[in-house]
Amino acid sequence: MSNGPFHAVDTGEEPGPTAPALLLVHGWGSDGEDWSEHLPLLAPHHRVLVPDLPGHGRTPDRPGRCAPRAVAADLADWLRGLGTGPVVAVGHSMGGQAVTALAVEHPALVRSVVAIATAYGGDAAEATRLPGEQEALRREGAAWAARFVRRAFTPATPERVRRRHERLMAAMDPEVLIRYREAMYLAPDAFGLRPAAEAYLRGRRCPALALHSSPAAAAWERPLLRHPLSRVELWEGAGHYLHEERPAELTALVREWITATAHAAHAGEGPEEPRLC
Repeated sequence: MSNGPFHAVDTGEEPGPTAPALLLVHGWGSDGEDWSEHLPLLAPHHRVLVPDLPGHGRTPDRPGRCAPRAVAADLADWLRGLGTGPVVAVGHSMGGQAVTALAVEHPALVRSVVAIATAYGGDAAEATRLPGEQEALRREGAAWAARFVRRAFTPATPERVRRRHERLMAAMDPEVLIRYREAMYLAPDAFGLRPAAEAYLRGRRCPALALHSSPAAAAWERPLLRHPLSRVELWEGAGHYLHEERPAELTALVREWITATAHAAHAGEGPEEPRLC
């Protein structure tokens, strides 16, 4: 359905008064269908909101709204309009940057964050590669993007996930891909690369669950988690699209996270400051 600035799925009112709404945000070159296998498992327990970001899926492009902070501001306006209250914000890859910005810039709207294989923390080697990759994307278009996405697969990636993301990348407008990537990594206010990511993540004060498939990425993010309830999970051997590779396990992890953080809050654990984020 078309819902404010986004085409989105909204499952409606919360099933119970204590169940937080869930915001599920897809990554670069993808769309809200990333979460199609999670929805039937989550919707009986939570109101679930699944937007297509601008230029992805069925949401029209918005050239000036590609930076994670801008996406977060638009998500914040949308959530306020829907009256969701504080959400559990779940984001994959680029979506992880967006929900992190939502937590940092609009903390009253975020109860906790689940960041999956998030697109921040790029090292010096990635910083060196990025300008050349952007030029290749400009020169070759979506064909380059379709080749690039194959690097995200491992032997654990199911064929259905491979085919879906190759198809999505091949159909994307290259200019949309270029703008989002520029905003995530190369713009002056980008926080995709170190040390900008390290500085920005210090502002994420709510509980955060970081899920990685890379031991190096998990080790990098672990010391940046500030809230005492925050933690890192490692699914070593999974591909970049680990949420689609293992949807039932991801759903169970999200539900366990919501329960654990809620119970801890009710028990008085955590910091003395009562703000959710």
